[in-house]
Amino acid sequence: MKELLENIAKSLVDCPADVNVVEKDENKTITLELRVNPDDMGKVIGKQGKIAKAIRTVVKAAAHKENKRVVVEII
Repeated sequence: MKELLENIAKSLVDCPADVNVVEKDENKTITLELRVNPDDMGKVIGKQGKIAKAIRTVVKAAAHKENKRVVVEII
């Protein structure tokens, strides 16, 4: 799931080298912290958070196939 989130974020931003995903595994929940260049933050969040919501939906769907719970945090 970490790789999926990285690929999605890198395709959205102008500075793909600045994309960083940290995975924290806690019990049955995986927390993915996404960090991007501050100039690219709007591209990852989108208007009214629609892109961020879509990213979370895709990652959660992939996690559901593996019977895991995922939380995506955009920092």
